[in-house]
Amino acid sequence: MKSALYLCLLLLGLQVQGRQQEQIHHSPEDQSQADIENLPYVKLAPSNADFAFKLYKQIRDEVGNRNIFFSPLSISTAFAMLTLGARSNTLRQLHKGLAFNLTQIEEKEIHEGFQHILQLLNDPHREAQLNMGNALFVDKQVELLQNFLDGVTNFYYTEAVSSNFKNAPEAVKEINKYVETKTHGKIVDLVKSLEPETAMVLINYIFFKGSWERPFNSLITRDDDFFLDAKNSVKVQMMHQNKHFNVHRDEKLSCWVVEIPYKGNVTSFFVLPDEGTMKQVEDALLKETVADWLRSFKKREIYLDLPRFSVSGFYDLKSLFEKMNVTEVFSDQADLSGVAKNLLLKVSKAIHKATVDVRENGTEAAAVTALEAKPASLPIPPPPHITFNRAFLMMIIDKTTDGLLFLGKIVNPAAKED
Repeated sequence: MKSALYLCLLLLGLQVQGRQQEQIHHSPEDQSQADIENLPYVKLAPSNADFAFKLYKQIRDEVGNRNIFFSPLSISTAFAMLTLGARSNTLRQLHKGLAFNLTQIEEKEIHEGFQHILQLLNDPHREAQLNMGNALFVDKQVELLQNFLDGVTNFYYTEAVSSNFKNAPEAVKEINKYVETKTHGKIVDLVKSLEPETAMVLINYIFFKGSWERPFNSLITRDDDFFLDAKNSVKVQMMHQNKHFNVHRDEKLSCWVVEIPYKGNVTSFFVLPDEGTMKQVEDALLKETVADWLRSFKKREIYLDLPRFSVSGFYDLKSLFEKMNVTEVFSDQADLSGVAKNLLLKVSKAIHKATVDVRENGTEAAAVTALEAKPASLPIPPPPHITFNRAFLMMIIDKTTDGLLFLGKIVNPAAKED
């Protein structure tokens, strides 16, 4: 019987209030466009986007009409790290499931891409607080192969922690303490128990805390209705702004797209489908669609209403990946022979938890923006009023790496889901 590698993926979502730091934007200097496009993390971005939207649709089909919130980047990072020890068909299935096309990006470039992403996301000079990291809790009886250890350490900056899984309660306590520390107290007691055959626990976490570039004024937040469907609604705290945003009206998909940037180099897209068109918009979620929205944005004044909300998501990745035809790594046929000496491993469990907290907060001093001139002599139509009072999508994107940090659908901002 195979020993079980318990694979655990953990993260915390955003809180829209952040601390202020000097912003230093690291952009490649003195490089041609061709050189930039050949950087591994740039070549990796389309694959990660494809995986994100593929997984989103799988989650949607599984959870139905409920809130969705997860970090595709956290999940792809953890499974990419695992590919360092995967071989034969197990490796091929993982590559295909993660949307890595080896005719367009070499295996080494995949890991170099994630290495660069981790460097850029963890830049201490970022204005937004953004931390991403990995840890490997390994039973004292397990001896990792040097190549695997070197790979997870050098490419993924993984902390390897020796644990005694024979003393399961103590190991659970140790893992939960690590998770709680890395998520700033937001995720506690995640692991309830460990299976008797557990040999390793692999963890990836991501934590984002940012301030809106232009905060909402909490004094004008008020109770309003959020419509769950044609007949039912819940009361929410609706925030308001009348400012200039990047906005696009996608007539083909019947939706509004509004970009709400954070201070620093992170931004968010909020997508409001017209009534009855959510599935149409979801089905069209592809990297090409998002690229088209980016190209089509125009800065214009709008009246924006956005609910204050806090939602979380908890997902069984084993079930989701199996439905995407990634099955072998979870079975007795798993070939993870590149991980440890003289030990047959399979992934027995893979879980992912994410949480998001959207609020008005920001720092007043940083909310000052340049005055935007308007032509005085031309008649102009009134600003559109875009009210997020029904189901909508949200994306949080790191502009430095083009990484999709978080992706979600808010169906009920008042729901307490876990």
